[in-house]
Amino acid sequence: MDLTPTAKTLLEDRYLLPQETPDELFSRVADAVDTPRSKDFLHVMKELLFIPNSPTLMNAGSSIGQLSACFVLPVEDSLQEIFSTLATMALIHQSGGGTGFSFSHIRPAGDAVSSTCGAASGPLPFIRVFDEATNAVKQGGKRRGANMAVLNSSHPDIMDFINAKNRGGLSNFNFSVGFDAHFFHCLEHGSQYDLINPRDGSVKNSIDTRELWHALGSAAWQSGDPGVLFLDIINEKNTVPGLGSIEATNPCGEQPLLPFESCNLGSINLSRCIAKGELDDELVRTITRQGVQFLDAVIDVNRFPVPEIREKTLLTRKIGLGIMGLADALIHMEIPYESKEALHFADRMMALVSREAHETSRELGEERGSFPAIEQSIYSGEMRNATVMTIAPTGSLHLIAGTSSGIEPLFSLAGTRRIGNRSVTIIHPLLKKYLTSLSSGRDILALVKRTGTISSAPVPETVKELYKTATEISPDHHIRMQATVQKHVDNAVSKTVNLPEHAGVDEILRIFMLARSLECKGVTIYRYNSKKDQVLSRGCEMCRVVV
Repeated sequence: MDLTPTAKTLLEDRYLLPQETPDELFSRVADAVDTPRSKDFLHVMKELLFIPNSPTLMNAGSSIGQLSACFVLPVEDSLQEIFSTLATMALIHQSGGGTGFSFSHIRPAGDAVSSTCGAASGPLPFIRVFDEATNAVKQGGKRRGANMAVLNSSHPDIMDFINAKNRGGLSNFNFSVGFDAHFFHCLEHGSQYDLINPRDGSVKNSIDTRELWHALGSAAWQSGDPGVLFLDIINEKNTVPGLGSIEATNPCGEQPLLPFESCNLGSINLSRCIAKGELDDELVRTITRQGVQFLDAVIDVNRFPVPEIREKTLLTRKIGLGIMGLADALIHMEIPYESKEALHFADRMMALVSREAHETSRELGEERGSFPAIEQSIYSGEMRNATVMTIAPTGSLHLIAGTSSGIEPLFSLAGTRRIGNRSVTIIHPLLKKYLTSLSSGRDILALVKRTGTISSAPVPETVKELYKTATEISPDHHIRMQATVQKHVDNAVSKTVNLPEHAGVDEILRIFMLARSLECKGVTIYRYNSKKDQVLSRGCEMCRVVV
């Protein structure tokens, strides 16, 4: 197993059990799944060709046994149900999972509360309660949990929700506004948009859609939140419409789920599937089949936090196979990320993975039975899983695999990452290898360490194009890559449109509309340096540890 020093540090900090080695970790995971294919699963994990989500790595074969990453919990309009959901959230976070919620059913601030003859506080105070509870519970004892808060665009408190994160706090939540088709019809025609009280369906008041839309862009410009969920598109693509509407996603937006559903994810390391500058189609097919088989088997050995989650998860058996390392794979093939050729490659590659994944699920359905809710689904034949494909951000997994994250371009060619109590500096290995061949390589490497980019370095334009970083790539191309991949994904795609500091509100709103026109299920932007405590930065002033 070819682990980088960063991967070893991360595994030691978050994943390894006491006295456990990385080899033993993967053996523990494979043994816990316990199928005739366990040896195949062990091979693809040890070769870093496929890695399951963090809770599976942390908890498989342990007393915890909770292996899913993604959960959506219902939040109903009663104090008892709200705090029951809060307790379930704590259990999920404790075991390493992330949670998403729609707060759209909570009556607006100031509305009547008949049981106390008082006035309702609205969704936001309850979101703050959930945020504070998250502070108190670490995921798997290692890190604090992550949440997604969704509020429908038609909720009377939508403007307060849009501006909430810019008033401070709520650091454990991502925010997304859930839009319906009617909003965009009103926006197109410049008409008023009704805000509906969820308690009784009455119109509380109306708002100028342009005012709401501009407020959204301004808030996202300031901090990256809220993002956008196109709930109408999500539900048009819902594979099990007979079970109801989807209202929320997991924390990073890639997994739309019904209330009480969970999903376990895993990602193919695409950068290890390139041979002699070409995609090894047969290897990709093999890993895809094993990935689907593994993720489906995980469902049956999973220990669910509460009975309701077990019931809803087994009803649909949703899994999410995805990829990571797209940017590195393109570099191996000498294809710039910002190119039509990259879009064509992503389209062909994702079509291959999706076909093989769905065919594997169909075969598993014939062999072991379809998911119980198949009669309420879009499928006419056998199918083991209601959904099969997801593109996750692979925030930690890509470091373990030693590759680029998800389908993102390279964020920076050099930077510092904090893992536990240690800071490590990561310099892109392919670029470092290229620079060692140049007489001026040492000076260029020093520049890259300071700035995180090669844009001003004395190297050929072809090299600059190949190593473009996220903020140097046009926003339109970010969205077109997301849309290209989404065509082949039955869940959703985690993707951030990284913008330079000088990007304006109008640019952000244009990006949101482009994403909708290309049938993305949601979109998230982040303007560089719009948060003082942003997780990733370009370059580093003191690069002490080169890995």
